[in-house]
Amino acid sequence: MHSASLFIQIGAIILGLSILGRIAARMGMSPIPLYLLGGLAFGHGGVLSLSESDDFISVGADIGVILLLLLLGLEYNAKELVGNLRAGTPAGLVDLLLNATPGFIAGLLLGFEPVGCIALAGVTWISSSGVIAKVLRDLGRLGNRETPTILSVLVLEDLAMALYLPILTALLAGVGLLGGSITVLIAVATISVVLVVALRHGQTVSKALSSEEPEFLLLGVLGLTVLVAGIADQLKVSAAVGAFLVGIAISDEVAEHAQEVLAPLRDLFAAVFFVFFGLSTDPADLPPVLLPALALAVVTAITKIATGYWAARRAGIAKPGRYRAGGALVARGEFSIVIAGLAVAAGTDARLGPLATAYVLILVIAGPLTARFAEPAMRRMFGPKPAPRRAYADERDLDLLP
Repeated sequence: MHSASLFIQIGAIILGLSILGRIAARMGMSPIPLYLLGGLAFGHGGVLSLSESDDFISVGADIGVILLLLLLGLEYNAKELVGNLRAGTPAGLVDLLLNATPGFIAGLLLGFEPVGCIALAGVTWISSSGVIAKVLRDLGRLGNRETPTILSVLVLEDLAMALYLPILTALLAGVGLLGGSITVLIAVATISVVLVVALRHGQTVSKALSSEEPEFLLLGVLGLTVLVAGIADQLKVSAAVGAFLVGIAISDEVAEHAQEVLAPLRDLFAAVFFVFFGLSTDPADLPPVLLPALALAVVTAITKIATGYWAARRAGIAKPGRYRAGGALVARGEFSIVIAGLAVAAGTDARLGPLATAYVLILVIAGPLTARFAEPAMRRMFGPKPAPRRAYADERDLDLLP
C-alpha cells in the first residue's frame, strides 16, 4: 500500500465529510443520510472505489460506534440505567413482538428456511443505537424527557443481542439451542459483572481516571473503553454494550470532562462509520430486492413509531414526546448488518444479504428524517396543536402540553 495514495484518499474522505456536513447544516437536517449516500457513491461498484483506505475506514467505523455509545452512556449513571431497564422491560417485550414479527413473516412469504426467517426477524427488530445516538445529539434532544425512554428501549435491545447472536450462530451452525448455551451464559455473566462494577464501584473507576490534564483523561477513558469493548466482543457480547456500560460507570465531573475531550473524536469516527456502511454496499445488488425491502421498511417504521409512542405513553410522557420517541427509533444499522452477515456466511438464502442491505439503507436514511419530522407531522394529524413558540424556553417545554 502506497502511503501517499492512502493519505490522499483519507484526506479526501475527511474533507468530503466536512462539505457534506455543511450542506446538511444549511438544509437543517442530520448529515447521516448524506454520509451514507456519499459512501455508496464511492464504494465497491460505485462511481469511484477508495480501496486503499478500506482498512482505515473499517477500523475507524468500529471506533465510531464505540465512541457513540460511550458518550451516550456518559449522559446517565448506573442507578438511572437500572431504573430505566426495570421500568422499560414491558416496552422491550412490545418492541420484540411488533418489530421481529414482520421480519419473520416476510421471510416465510419469501420462502426462506426457518433459520433465515429468524435472522430476518433480528434484522427488523433491532434499532441502530449508533445512528440514534448521533441523531439525538444533532437535534439537541439528549436532555429531553422522552430520551430516557428511548435509551431504555435501545439498551434492552443491545442486551438482548448478547443472547440472540449466540443462539442464532448455533442455529446457523446446525447445533441447536443447547450448542450455544455456554456462550449465552458467558454473555450474561459478562454484562452482570460490568453492571455490578458500575453500580458499586463507579466512584472508584471515576477517581482512577480523573485527571486535571485533558490529555491523560482522554487516554485513560478511551483506552479503558476500547479495552472493555474488545473483551466484550471476544466474549460474544456486543462491543457497543461494553462501551455503553463503561460510560455509565463514569460519573460526576469526570463524565463531564470526558465528554468535552472525547466529543471531537466521536464526531470524526462516527462520520467514518456511516461512510463505511455506504462504502461496503454494491449498488448493483440493490434493485432486485428494492420493492420487498421498501415494503418491509414501511411496515417496520410504523411498528417502531408505535413502539416508541407506547413506551413513552407508559412513562407518562405527553404527546409531543411520544411522537419524538417513536420517530427516533426508526433507524436500523450496525446490528442488522451483523445479523445478515452471519446468516449469509452460513449459506442461507442468497437474497437475505442484499435484502437486509437495502432495508437498512432505506431506514438508516429515513430514520433521521422521521426523528426530525414525525412530531410535526403527527401533530397536524392528531394534535395537540402547538402553542406559540415565544411562550416556551425551548422545544422540550412543549412536553408540558396535554
